[in-house]
Amino acid sequence: MASEQMAEPPEPGMAPPARPLDGIDQDILQILQADGRASIRSVAERVHVSRANAYARINRLIEDGVIRGFGARVNHERAGQGTSAYITLKIVQNSWRAVREQLRLLPGASHISLVGGDFDVLLLVHTTDNRALRELVLTKLQAIPEVLSTRTLLVFEEEDLDPEN
Repeated sequence: MASEQMAEPPEPGMAPPARPLDGIDQDILQILQADGRASIRSVAERVHVSRANAYARINRLIEDGVIRGFGARVNHERAGQGTSAYITLKIVQNSWRAVREQLRLLPGASHISLVGGDFDVLLLVHTTDNRALRELVLTKLQAIPEVLSTRTLLVFEEEDLDPEN
């Protein structure tokens, strides 16, 4: 009997080349995006394959780096993080990797993107209040030597796009 425990995702940059996804793979992804806690049995029944096939497909999606992990969608306000902001950063050229590692350590950082355009990095943070946000920007972000400038965009309202709605 196959175990329902899933393999650990690969280290960043170590995933093999992506294999094409068929309709069943796409359906599995949609199910797991809506409910990351769906059992192998439930997934298998919903996509009309055996449990062994569903298990193998999910593991392949993990090994290929298509599925990067499983987590909970959090209502940040109800979790005591009532202030959210997108922060744009201009950074020293070729310093992305060093900056990314420092941003990962910031309390409340939930999304980091290297982008093109008027700024280099887009950072989403959740803090308890405006005072904590100010402290994060002024004492932590602006203390990173490779950060040339920041701009803070306060989030007034946010909504996750839930595939089930």
